[in-house]
Amino acid sequence: MTVTEQFRQARDRLVELREDYAAARTSFEWPRFENFNFALDWFDAVAATPERADQNALVIVEQDGSSQRLTYRELSERSSQVARWLTEIGVRRGDHMILMLDNQVELWESMLAGIKMGAVLLPTTTMLGPKDLEERVARGSVSWVVTNSGNVAKFAEVPGEFSVIETGGFTQDAVPGRTHVAYSESTAASREFTPEAPTPADSTLLLYFTSGTTSRAKLVEHTHVSYPVGHLSTMYWIGLEPGDVHLNVASPGWAKHAWSNIFTPWIAESTVFIYNYSRFDAAALMRTMDAEGITSFCAPPTVWRMFIQADLTTLKNPPRKVVAAGEPLNPKVINWVREAWGLDIRDGFGQTETSVQIANTPGQELVVGTVGRPLPGFDIVLVDPVTDEVVPDEGEGEVCIVTEPRPVGLMTGYKADPAKNDEVFRNGVYHTGDIMSRDANGNFTYVGRADDVFKASDYKLSPFELESVVIEHPAVAEAAVVPSPDPLRLAVPKAFVALNSGHEPTAELAESILAHCRANLAPYARIRRLEFFDLPKTVSGKIRRVELRAHERQMHGEDGERTETFREERTTSEGYGHEFSEADFPGLKSS
Repeated sequence: MTVTEQFRQARDRLVELREDYAAARTSFEWPRFENFNFALDWFDAVAATPERADQNALVIVEQDGSSQRLTYRELSERSSQVARWLTEIGVRRGDHMILMLDNQVELWESMLAGIKMGAVLLPTTTMLGPKDLEERVARGSVSWVVTNSGNVAKFAEVPGEFSVIETGGFTQDAVPGRTHVAYSESTAASREFTPEAPTPADSTLLLYFTSGTTSRAKLVEHTHVSYPVGHLSTMYWIGLEPGDVHLNVASPGWAKHAWSNIFTPWIAESTVFIYNYSRFDAAALMRTMDAEGITSFCAPPTVWRMFIQADLTTLKNPPRKVVAAGEPLNPKVINWVREAWGLDIRDGFGQTETSVQIANTPGQELVVGTVGRPLPGFDIVLVDPVTDEVVPDEGEGEVCIVTEPRPVGLMTGYKADPAKNDEVFRNGVYHTGDIMSRDANGNFTYVGRADDVFKASDYKLSPFELESVVIEHPAVAEAAVVPSPDPLRLAVPKAFVALNSGHEPTAELAESILAHCRANLAPYARIRRLEFFDLPKTVSGKIRRVELRAHERQMHGEDGERTETFREERTTSEGYGHEFSEADFPGLKSS
């Protein structure tokens, strides 16, 4: 049996059992290969079948209604042409290549081409500036960069021995002193590409810098199977089937973009659909979804929260599959979509380091607020973060993946960081750093990052659980809860709040939000302080609670005594930069 046939057999089994979780858990086995190349052994093979050759593999629709559409056959041939051209200009197997592109056809062409020829790819967001790129070039041992005309000049300020390939035209003298090539020259190359050797399954394919919410970014290493084969679990979570049209809202350069805009839909023989917009417009997005027949939709909680501010009933033909990932999803959003579309948004949990490992899967009863159960191919245990002992049955602990046998959808490790690898791969498990609880039915509920969970008055509190209550207030768009030093209670919960449009950061609104929290939280978990704030985020959109905790230590000191001279103005709006507390409002009886 060829590797293509083995992969298809494993894929078909999960498609067949997409609504039979118990059978999928017990019968699924990871296909394990000595050699495997996703672009050659799978994508090209799919493109050669009569069922898929003329099906769209990629559709990109712009805000003005224009579009680009490439079939499996067209993208297969074009990526081979690009691979041939890259070889001719000097790119070699094992060379490290940054792909810093927007949602543009060249991104998918160069991803497939790079896989075919065995390059090591570093997808990188276009939001980065020269200083961040300097770190990526150095730590990533980069020798090639593929970027567009809008970003090419950034590399003029980046030291290192690398060449630049520019898409979308050619900017003269943008990177003086370097080899600088126009991507458009690739159209003159032959469309025949033959790899120099088989691709070892365990050779490095992808290097991803994590978003670094609490520390310096880590460099995650993935192989030619850990993502290309590992995302069989992600396909099972979403429930994708051949012929689906899948829309995933994610920016290029981050792992989630590869999850749901490259590997997972193409594993399922689906269509990757992209809608490019300069500013989020829920009504325009829904019109596009209707016009294009979107059957599957994935978005991070931030986008879902913006989505529900629109009239969801204007979408006449909602997608059959709706999921969320990136951060835990608030029950408010789930209930809103359920009422409008009659569908459950199914949460999923994974990391840059893994494919989806825990999720709510199709056909299973959704317990609102839970992340779901372990995916086929992953054995999950909870480990006490203090004793390192496994938590039996029901309980709370750090989510850990059993590594014997090692699931295919798990990274090799952190590049050039043996100390960190020793820390996370110990005692026969991979430590995710995320805390969850597990109920009697095996459903997991997210508590928080191990670094984010804190104690107040000797009660352990989950920021996510408190934020889920804060965000239920109609004026709140986003919230982040951190411990605020307090001389009596050690720490009290403080909410940093970003508001929905149409609401002003006034004392009256602060009192209303605190009153809402008082009515819906136990006394020990009550939000005691509140500040309207422009929430600091990583370039991937995750809230940097580490900055908010530092803000609190600066404002209140380590012992909780307020530093009266400290006041940070985030905007000129009245109410921003000012801390409100329960004591400011006589109507709120504190306890």
